[in-house]
Amino acid sequence: MAPRRSADPQALTFTERARRQQIVECTIDLISTKGYPATSLSAIAEAAGISKAAVLYHFSSKDNLARITFEHVLEGFRAYVQERVERETEPCAAIVAYVRAMISYQQANRRHVRVITEMLLDDEGGTRLKNPGSHDSHDRLGHLAGLLARCQDTGETRAFDPVTVALAIGGAIDGVISHWLVHPDYDLDAAADELETFTLSAIRRQD
Repeated sequence: MAPRRSADPQALTFTERARRQQIVECTIDLISTKGYPATSLSAIAEAAGISKAAVLYHFSSKDNLARITFEHVLEGFRAYVQERVERETEPCAAIVAYVRAMISYQQANRRHVRVITEMLLDDEGGTRLKNPGSHDSHDRLGHLAGLLARCQDTGETRAFDPVTVALAIGGAIDGVISHWLVHPDYDLDAAADELETFTLSAIRRQD
């Protein structure tokens, strides 16, 4: 078998990049349906229609493939939210855009939500974070707290601690999504409306 290819995208051919993307997508499918512990390299290879050795040609191990898959999912999530936040010119409107984007992305990408959940939670029942604080990927808390601070600087809100309010809003979003994962008929559109009201009520000046 040929030596493993470099993971540097600049060093890969178009065909190799396409193959890596195919393997990552198959990994997303399997982790989201079977869970991370039950997803083997052999199963990924079978889903991709290639050999296990071919998977290992592109990724050094299951853990390496899972990490890259996780990063791929998070980067897509981050870019989606960031693009919608940056459309807004008013700081307080950007917070509403953030909340709605967090819900709409996950609503449209249920497989990705499952991957994030599988990779962050423990393997013994999925009730604890493997690493406390690991859910704050791409400094999600800091990003939201920054948006809240900029909104507060406009003078349109009450005085509040941006970090504490960011934790409350983030926790509310996570709670809504967790409920939806267990109850697929839960109305996420209505929930997004409620979260917007909740967020604005949390920061609105009390006159």
